[in-house]
Amino acid sequence: MKPILKYLKNIFAAKRVLVDDTQLSGLVNADFLLQELIKHNKAPGIAITVLKDGKSIFQKGYGYADLEQKQFIHPKKTIFRIASVSKPVAATALAYMVQDGLIDIDESFYTYLPDYPKKEWDFTIRHLASHTAGIRVYKGKEYGLNEPLSIKEGLDIFKNDPLVYEPGTEYLYNSFDWVMISAAMQEASGIPFEEYVQEKVLNPLGMKNTCIPKSHSDLNQRQTGEDVNFISTSEKQDLVTKFYTKGITGFRKAIPVDNFYKLAGGGYLSSSEDIAKFGQAFLDKKVEISEEILNQFLTSQQVEGNSTYYGLGWQVSEDAKGRKFFGHVGNGVGGYANFFVYPEEQLVFSILINCTDPKIQQELDAVINCFFDEIDS
Repeated sequence: MKPILKYLKNIFAAKRVLVDDTQLSGLVNADFLLQELIKHNKAPGIAITVLKDGKSIFQKGYGYADLEQKQFIHPKKTIFRIASVSKPVAATALAYMVQDGLIDIDESFYTYLPDYPKKEWDFTIRHLASHTAGIRVYKGKEYGLNEPLSIKEGLDIFKNDPLVYEPGTEYLYNSFDWVMISAAMQEASGIPFEEYVQEKVLNPLGMKNTCIPKSHSDLNQRQTGEDVNFISTSEKQDLVTKFYTKGITGFRKAIPVDNFYKLAGGGYLSSSEDIAKFGQAFLDKKVEISEEILNQFLTSQQVEGNSTYYGLGWQVSEDAKGRKFFGHVGNGVGGYANFFVYPEEQLVFSILINCTDPKIQQELDAVINCFFDEIDS
């Protein structure tokens, strides 16, 4: 049996470590810790929404959406890059497609894209969604690519490379898996991926501040601007944060990137309130997907008898105190996100930051732990 250390090193799959602070408690402590992050220049801006039993118990903005203009973060309206928190959104659309019989997650990927270059082994949609297909990770500057690629054009980045391992034998987290899934979804449904997500997920759940990056020429030709939320064709552009990267001397503007081709894996933008609303929809059973199908997406996959702490597009794990959650961590150029749903405690956490990984996950876990102190007191 292979060791599972490689899985535990993965930030998206490993158990999160919660830190206690006994000097303060509950909501006051959470507020204090978040203020400290801004005060000590650990993050340019933070928006947080916490729901308990479907009601907002804490919602606040910290720091700036624009450091130069001193534009404050608005917890309801400010729009951030949510990076890999896009995956649960895409996974929900995929689950609808499975329910509607348009895609079989245990069917070969080649059933939907027969022209994709053949590899040494076959692999399924499930392999891709669980990051066990053997697709490689980013190379070189691919993480910060700034080219106006369509989803299908995005496949050209990696499609000619061999699989890293035989599908189903290992776990390797990457966003290319979801570029492939979104391409398959388009072929299976006959409509653009972003339109399907808008129709099946965003509109029904009232996620009005969840947007896609600026439109491309091919999108304009389809004339879908009235149906899909484009940040460049609406007043939402004024609500989008500036994107930053943290360096030794402080924060600087992040490099320009075009994330449209990897929309499903890390391209969406949203507000803290919208992401919390999305999580609450699962607790309230407003996501009209059968329990049987949802369980497949929200159950950690196994590799050689070991948990990957990852379902199908969802991180599925427990924290250091044994509390079970599902959700996702997101890290992209100019954006960092925490999205966690604790079903037993009926808690939803949505924390968005306008900076590439600011290295404060431990502090964010401490903030989250404050709310358990509050409900336990």
